[in-house]
Amino acid sequence: GYLVSVDTRNSSVMTAAIQAGASIINDVSALEHDKFSLDVVANSSASVILMHMQGQPETMQQEPIYGDVVSDVKGYLVSRVTACEHAGINRNRIAIDPGIGFGKTLAQNILLLKNLCRFSDIGLPIVLGVSRKSFIGRLTNENNPKRRIAGSLSAGLACVANGASILRVHDVLETRQALDVWQAIQNNVVD
Repeated sequence: GYLVSVDTRNSSVMTAAIQAGASIINDVSALEHDKFSLDVVANSSASVILMHMQGQPETMQQEPIYGDVVSDVKGYLVSRVTACEHAGINRNRIAIDPGIGFGKTLAQNILLLKNLCRFSDIGLPIVLGVSRKSFIGRLTNENNPKRRIAGSLSAGLACVANGASILRVHDVLETRQALDVWQAIQNNVVD
């Protein structure tokens, strides 16, 4: 009864995962790395998360440069959604991810998170993975990712407040509890 997602940039892995029952493809290259990826997803019933990444995983953190990081990332994601639609992937199967930590400086990550609501007018679910990320360590001087739970919860709640629909997290119980309390306060829920 669980949904299975696979993180890959390779069409052969996508094909094998879909055949094995995966229902979501999470591609850090937004289906650009492998020329067959668009067709694999289009010819399946799988959903896709299109993520922004500047450069390649090996070099993405080497001096990432943007004119306006929010506009540039948003424009890229819009272009990839359009490419997916032209390939036959219905919008109801697409989610977007601005790619926090993937080819962005600390300041660029913060600007994206602060302006996440600007991505809402794309009209698709926004997925974010901020859990235990290095930007939290840089802000809190915490080098051990396992000791970044409080920062992860804070970042996750800020993301939801700014429009995120889906959070990828390490600490599920803690995140669920934080979201439950935050949503009760937001919605003025009293028993």
